[in-house]
Amino acid sequence: MFPGLPDEVRERIHQIDVPFNTYGLDRFGISRDTLAWFYGFLTPFYRHYFQIQTAGIEHVPKAGRAMIIGNHSGGIPVDASMVMTSLFLDMDPPRHTHGMVEKFAQKWPIVSQIFSRMGQLAGLPEHAVQLLESERILLVFPEGARGTGKLYQDRYRLVRFGTGFMRLALKTRTPIVPFAFVGGEEALPTIAHSRILAQLTGAPYWPIPPWVIPWPMPVPCRIHYGEPMTFEGDGNESDEDIEARVVEVRERITELMREGLEALELPIPEHLGMDLEERA
Repeated sequence: MFPGLPDEVRERIHQIDVPFNTYGLDRFGISRDTLAWFYGFLTPFYRHYFQIQTAGIEHVPKAGRAMIIGNHSGGIPVDASMVMTSLFLDMDPPRHTHGMVEKFAQKWPIVSQIFSRMGQLAGLPEHAVQLLESERILLVFPEGARGTGKLYQDRYRLVRFGTGFMRLALKTRTPIVPFAFVGGEEALPTIAHSRILAQLTGAPYWPIPPWVIPWPMPVPCRIHYGEPMTFEGDGNESDEDIEARVVEVRERITELMREGLEALELPIPEHLGMDLEERA
């Protein structure tokens, strides 16, 4: 089964925390074959192209629900696939991560179907609640597409965080594991956006790096996980209360970004920790 896959992936796909039925599917429509292909494809990028280093992965629960909350780094969401791969390759036992896909991606033919077969669902609150109540791991980037749309001059400068993830964590009593992804800004520094290509593809922006084609360079990257953060409440708190808790998470992610940059011996931008106003 799964010919051509690295032995590591073939072995781990049978250990992953997804309850597949006899047809290789689970209740959310995840396909074991699609997952095997996905992780098999990403493993060389994870191990060799980006040479991903992880720190603090022991903070991710080995079982049960959790929300993995972090920064976006780089002009395309390589960070999401590398975080998912880290939990698959570097956790024992391996865990599968579900993500909330931006609505524009649901309109892309073929790609949207692949996302669905990997358990990456449209970013609707009801989907997130079902996943967490099924004791799954949910990956959330509170910056949204605005985060990957940052220009290089604003690298590691967080744009406004959405607050929905905090209400969701409170409502479902889910611990938040903060993380920082560093190196992505150097792998694909965005110096401009192309509105024409964005309109043609239906994407919110189209990144243009110095070498024009938006393909990341093989720059070493690091994922820095922090200790779980738990908050008391039921999700019906005031906007001010929710925002104060979101600030706590954002500040912790900023600390992790600094630690990750220092570990990779990358220069720390003077504006690290300063919020960036949402771009129009």
